[in-house]
Amino acid sequence: MFPLEVSSVEINIKGKRILGPINLLLKQEGISVLLGANGSGKTTLLETLHGLRKLSKGKVRWSIPNKLAAKEQSFVFQTPVMLRRSVLENLMYPLRVRRFSKPNAIKEAMHWVKKIGLEKKIIQQATLLSGGEMQAVAVARALITKPKMLFLDEPTASLDGLAKKTIEDILVLAAKNDTKIIMSTHDLGQAKRLADDIIYLHKGLMESHCLKDEFLNSPPSDAAKQFIAGDIII
Repeated sequence: MFPLEVSSVEINIKGKRILGPINLLLKQEGISVLLGANGSGKTTLLETLHGLRKLSKGKVRWSIPNKLAAKEQSFVFQTPVMLRRSVLENLMYPLRVRRFSKPNAIKEAMHWVKKIGLEKKIIQQATLLSGGEMQAVAVARALITKPKMLFLDEPTASLDGLAKKTIEDILVLAAKNDTKIIMSTHDLGQAKRLADDIIYLHKGLMESHCLKDEFLNSPPSDAAKQFIAGDIII
């Protein structure tokens, strides 16, 4: 088990509260999806859980020491960050940082290159890939160390159907192999395909955290109903 407990967490910027208070308990298993309109706080919550935001109030507790927890998680940003190196070297990088031998790092990186279908581009500079290819590399690089928890911020925004499916398939397989997935998306269809549970945010507050079917069949608020219906939320 690798549960995460969030207790009365708030994030304030220049005296203005942009998130919280949030109370949340996440279990190790499955895919948790953050839903909400633009500006609802999804990215801020992800960054807070990953430790990229300084807490104004409250606590984030892991079931293992925080220093160890930090080593057992990865984060994929909406805009992929690529090293100015080849695809293969990008995938090898986190393994080499962890002192994997070069042969073992190459072997593991090649395994992931095949998974994301970029065997013909292993020596291409990663920054020259298409948006979908870069995002696939970013997801593979985040998973290559077998993290206990993976955070993703809108990982398939603006990608075409094939690129989106490639990444979704990787995430489903990772979840089956004991990596907890916590991801934000504005795509309700994606949430329906992937989510085990849904965290719904509205104006910086968590309106609900429940199983996917419960959220879809019994929306917790008018804003949630509007979101599900595809209406504009003000």
